[in-house]
Amino acid sequence: MSWNNQGGGPWKSPGRGPWGQGPFGPPPTGDLEEIIRRVQEALAKLTPGGSGGGRGKGFGGRGALFLVLAALLLWFAWGTFYTVQPSEVGINLVFGRYTGKTAAGLNTNWPWPIGSVIKVPVWDQQITEVGYRSLGASADIPEESQMLTGDKNIVDVHFRVNWQIDPAKPEDYVFNILNPRETVKAVAESIMREVVGLKTIDGILTTDRASVEADVQKRMQDLLNTYRAGVLVKQVQLQSVDAPSQVLSAYRDVTAAQQDQQRAVNEAETYANKVVPEAEGGAARIVAEANAYREQTILEAKGQTSRYNQIYEQYKKAPGVTRERMYLETMEHVLGPMDKTIVDSNSASPPVPYIALEPLQSRTGASGK
Repeated sequence: MSWNNQGGGPWKSPGRGPWGQGPFGPPPTGDLEEIIRRVQEALAKLTPGGSGGGRGKGFGGRGALFLVLAALLLWFAWGTFYTVQPSEVGINLVFGRYTGKTAAGLNTNWPWPIGSVIKVPVWDQQITEVGYRSLGASADIPEESQMLTGDKNIVDVHFRVNWQIDPAKPEDYVFNILNPRETVKAVAESIMREVVGLKTIDGILTTDRASVEADVQKRMQDLLNTYRAGVLVKQVQLQSVDAPSQVLSAYRDVTAAQQDQQRAVNEAETYANKVVPEAEGGAARIVAEANAYREQTILEAKGQTSRYNQIYEQYKKAPGVTRERMYLETMEHVLGPMDKTIVDSNSASPPVPYIALEPLQSRTGASGK
């Protein structure tokens, strides 16, 4: 569309050019000289002693040079110094080429358009979510979260990556990667799929979560270093790992059955660990008692044999004395604990019956108590 169709173009006046008069196009020679004269008069008023009129015509190269130098000084003063915040690193560019980085504080660089500065927030913690979004209407993103395990099962994996720009290499983050955030997200999803593909679904849902996080973090950092992305991966956190929603209830039933089975096995092993040692202890005790009884019997038999042999040796030396001693010892052993009544059979008078008082006294004392 031409400027004429737009109501006169940017100067809003049909048929008039940028100098305010005449048709659109270069002004006539007289008008151009008038414009130059007016500009010279305006510049003469800005210089010391310049008040327009004839003095404006005297405004020559010296005044223009002064204005140019003043403009250069202002341009250099206002554009040379810049401030970098404590959480940032400055990237200096000269004619679009990287020349170095600066730390926090007051720094210098060539002013625009020769030089420019890119301030990179290297200490800000960045969060990339994969498989879900904590903010927004869509909490679950199946095309990101559904992954295939090593035993040919599908799991829904929601995880987040905490990362930051590498303070030592912020220039890599700025120049080497076109879209760093999308790159980190793509690398995280790819590495997580690779690691999940090496695990079983039971391991991922139970005992392998910590190892998965550490493995993904290491693999991500290695790959980003290969890309020279200037990114430090601080942490990988699994938010949730579940079976797909379509089979979640059935999988939970299977998991509950497996847990019941494992609990029954554990109870049986506990009972076995209790009963078997008791049985082994009882058997060991019986064997020990039998061995002790055997040793005791053997030792008693050996002792009696030795005693008999000793008595026999003495008997051969004095049979009469030995027989009498054996008889007395035997009677002492047999009659010792018994109640006895001794009657003299050589007496001329017959024995007089009597009642033993000791048994009666012992019974009376027992009943009195």
